[in-house]
Amino acid sequence: VRYWADRPGSASRPPPAGTGDLGIVYEDESVIVLNKPAGLLSVPLGTRAGATSVFDQVATYLRGRGGKAPFVVHRIDRDTSGLVVFAKDPRARDVLKAQFRRREPERVYWAVVYGRPEPAEGRWTDRLVWDDEALIQKETHPRDPKGADAVADYRVLETFRITSLVEVRLHTGKRNQIRIQARLRGHTLVGEQRYVFGPAALRPIAFPRQALHAYRLGVVHPVTGRPLQFEAPVPSDLQGLLDTLRADAQ
Repeated sequence: VRYWADRPGSASRPPPAGTGDLGIVYEDESVIVLNKPAGLLSVPLGTRAGATSVFDQVATYLRGRGGKAPFVVHRIDRDTSGLVVFAKDPRARDVLKAQFRRREPERVYWAVVYGRPEPAEGRWTDRLVWDDEALIQKETHPRDPKGADAVADYRVLETFRITSLVEVRLHTGKRNQIRIQARLRGHTLVGEQRYVFGPAALRPIAFPRQALHAYRLGVVHPVTGRPLQFEAPVPSDLQGLLDTLRADAQ
């Protein structure tokens, strides 16, 4: 079953009045799926005391209807927009998290990158290690016991004058994975501030965040076993960037 974030009535339960800003795509007794805006944490972080997270917003929403706080299943970066799922009970959480551990969910992102990846579609495979001090992913050698494999398939959807729109399908879900894997191949994301190289003149396009959007998410329902697929259209800021790039390329 497919659900679209921008299609009225596509959710199994209509979002209650006053929750439009929450971006509910789907909700039932076991799960809730949201279209997270950029700039909002997925879950609270101790290093960002007081920063609002979508987890906090969902908890407030559920408690206001007699429910309990949600359970975290996965997360996306603060400045990445798009789909994120929470469970409503421990059993649903455990089943969904097991799916992610087995790399079963469909996780498709759209990214605007500098340059034109060659070939136009393929697979990125790297060995990454998280640097706890710098708080970034780094490439490491294949036998590093602290490293972890990062695998993603990509395909170029559209090319512009100096950038490309790329679809990336994750097979692994490492933190910042798409951002570092694109950077390792010389294709820094537009708006990226952390995974960059060389002078700023190499990145002339002004954009207030990394141009990355969690476009499609597919999971198996933790209770019914029914396949579910969700899609969230690109938000207005990213759409504006694409419109500008298309106009510039003409």
